[in-house]
Amino acid sequence: MIVVPRDKLRAVLAALGDEDPAPEGDQVIGLPGDPVDELVGTILSQHTRDSAAAHAALRAAFPTWDALRAAPESLVAEVIWSSGLARVKAHRIHLALNGLAEANGGQVTLAPLATAPLADARRWLAALPGVGPKTAACVLLFGLGRPVLPVDDHVHRCVTRLGLVPPGLTPVQSHAALEGALGDDTAAVRLLHTRLHGLSREVCRRDAPRCTECPLAPCCDFA
Repeated sequence: MIVVPRDKLRAVLAALGDEDPAPEGDQVIGLPGDPVDELVGTILSQHTRDSAAAHAALRAAFPTWDALRAAPESLVAEVIWSSGLARVKAHRIHLALNGLAEANGGQVTLAPLATAPLADARRWLAALPGVGPKTAACVLLFGLGRPVLPVDDHVHRCVTRLGLVPPGLTPVQSHAALEGALGDDTAAVRLLHTRLHGLSREVCRRDAPRCTECPLAPCCDFA
């Protein structure tokens, strides 16, 4: 059993700040209260650092999910071209929206997952065509407010260096351990993921980390 040191976890969260952050970096902020928009935005964010323009263009071109579903994939790809891998993403968006409609009597919604058992919600969402475990976790966390920590190589590097998890774990193992330690505290899950994801890109880089500039250096084993 992997034990996350609770004192260190509390120290890291305190150093990161107590503000409940909105998604940032390559996470797309969707329409308030619409987890389907978070799903589409997360698909757009795959393999790019800036998908906001493509997301805005998509919602302007197709104001309803039914309109988006009915549009030819070639047209969707043209609208989201700036996000990169546009044809692949257009296909994945269609697969995901059609999967939602088939599961909900023609209605494109994720509302049932807001109250479903968390393990069932995660498994059901990850099984949608075009949706993998990381995308499912992002939708559950940012779109539905569920305490799910998206598996992220950047965050894994940070938590290993900090000493929150022992070295040698896979990202899946480290995130499962952290989820267990954070429990139902969605704000803490979001804080840890969002702030460490950003920190890993600018400071806690894989090569040549800038430890002297890191706000977490006082509680970091690596620094």
